[in-house]
Amino acid sequence: MSAYYPDLWKIIKVTGTDPHYRIFGVWHGTYVRGESWRMNSGVVGVSETDNDEYIFEGYTGSTYTCKKSRYGSNTFGYGIMNRMVRESNGTMEILEDMPEDIMNIDWIISK
Repeated sequence: MSAYYPDLWKIIKVTGTDPHYRIFGVWHGTYVRGESWRMNSGVVGVSETDNDEYIFEGYTGSTYTCKKSRYGSNTFGYGIMNRMVRESNGTMEILEDMPEDIMNIDWIISK
């Protein structure tokens, strides 16, 4: 099981034959190593910490610990996400605003 701590993050809604939500994370780069991104396998649950964070558990058992105040992306991340949305033929959507009821979302979308 892997644990990830993105600098910025967004929720992606996937529809189609296997509807679900995913976490898209972005990490700032350095002079030696450029920016990077990663998207989880699909959210199956979420919990909150006392440190103003959400911990998202994925299908594969990985976790993404995301600071509430860092919901968003940068130009690099938006470029990747927008390309994925375009190539998805309407089955992916970026949730621009963090849902207010994030703790009550049914992360596994029923068909």
